[in-house]
Formats: sequence, C-alpha cells, structure tokens
Amino acid sequence: MTTLEFSYSLNKLSSSLKPFALKLTRDMDDANDLLQDTMVKAFTNKDKFTEGTNLKAWLYTIMKNTFITNYQRMVRRGTFVDTTDNLHYINSGDILVENGAYGDFTMDDIYAAIEKLEDVYKTPFMMHYRGFKYHEIADKLNIPIGTVKNRIHIARKLLKEDLHVYQHKN
Repeated sequence: MTTLEFSYSLNKLSSSLKPFALKLTRDMDDANDLLQDTMVKAFTNKDKFTEGTNLKAWLYTIMKNTFITNYQRMVRRGTFVDTTDNLHYINSGDILVENGAYGDFTMDDIYAAIEKLEDVYKTPFMMHYRGFKYHEIADKLNIPIGTVKNRIHIARKLLKEDLHVYQHKN
C-alpha cells in the first residue's frame, strides 16, 4: 500500500473512530485530541501495518492503547481532573497537606473491625486483601470458589456496617 493510499484509508476511517474516542474520554475536545494522536501514531507506524489485515481494528487498538497510556501518565503525575464547568487539569501534589493523625485513627478502627470478624470471614477476606485470587483462596482453604466469594462479600458487608461513620454523605 502506498503512502497516499494509506493516508486516504486513515482519513476515510477517522469518522468511524470518533464515537469510540468520545466514549473513552467523555469530552469532545479530548476525543478530538485522542483521534489526532491515533492518526499520527498510525501514520508514523504505517510500516508496522500488515496489508490485507483489518486497518480499522488496528486503529481501534492504537486508540485504546493511547488512551490507556495517557491515563496512566496522568495518574502517575498525581494530576486529577476538576469536574467543574471549567474542566481544568490541576496538579495538586505541591499543595497537598495530609493529616496523619486522622489516618491513624481510621486505620486503627479498620483493623479493629477486621479483628471482630469471625475467622470464617476474616481469613478469606484478608487473603483477598493481600492479593490472592479467588481460586487460590479456595485451593488453600479447601472450600468451593462460590463459598470464598460469599464469605468475602459478607466480610465487606459487615465491615461496611461496622465502619458506617466513615461513609461520605453527599
């Protein structure tokens, strides 16, 4: 495929990519930026496209990966999106002040609530909290995976009830 044919194909498919970009970003300007980034990446990497394969699917993959990369970069920077009408990106890392005492009290309450759980709920909950997958917990405790999920659900429900004072009221 010549560069001109490739460029024509990209241009033809760009309108079908815009709804996907809007679905990912939920903002028209960000969607346009994502679409533009996708087209630039596709054009600069045209040598990696295999002629005869699905160009549209290739572009969707580039767009999805670009969106994920941009999102991860934003999270790593500690930037959050202000959802007011102005929609500014604000970097709050320089002015953040934390009250460690409040966090200590909270963690003490959480640990106390966990300790109050019956072992039958506490053990699978803590294993899941430490990163074990449901099937690993089921294997270790020699119980069905459905039972593991149920016990973790019950533990969360009991903790939520016990720690209701920390629920945010809107």
